[in-house]
Amino acid sequence: MITDQQQLEKIVLVRLLRLNAKLQGIVCGIVMGLGIFIATNWLILKGGDVVGPHLALLNQFFIGYEVTFVGSLIGFTYGFVTGFMIGYGITAMYNYLVVLKDRRHW
Repeated sequence: MITDQQQLEKIVLVRLLRLNAKLQGIVCGIVMGLGIFIATNWLILKGGDVVGPHLALLNQFFIGYEVTFVGSLIGFTYGFVTGFMIGYGITAMYNYLVVLKDRRHW
């Protein structure tokens, strides 16, 4: 009975500690994409002689990005993809470490 209880606790603990990598990637992607989208459109609405020279440097990494409305859509796409990869990668690494710790502990 005690071993069954310990095995049940082990399964529950591992399931609770692990995260959903796809969902985490989607959330990080949306946050990063919206960040670029909102920042770009904020600068467009703000206006001025030179609009967003620092944000325009993103075109060095995101091909086709400009500080325009169409550029904000392109930036959202690049931001989503980049955020998804970062979120998925960090969560996958976290889950790997949880499984690795679980093997050592039990």
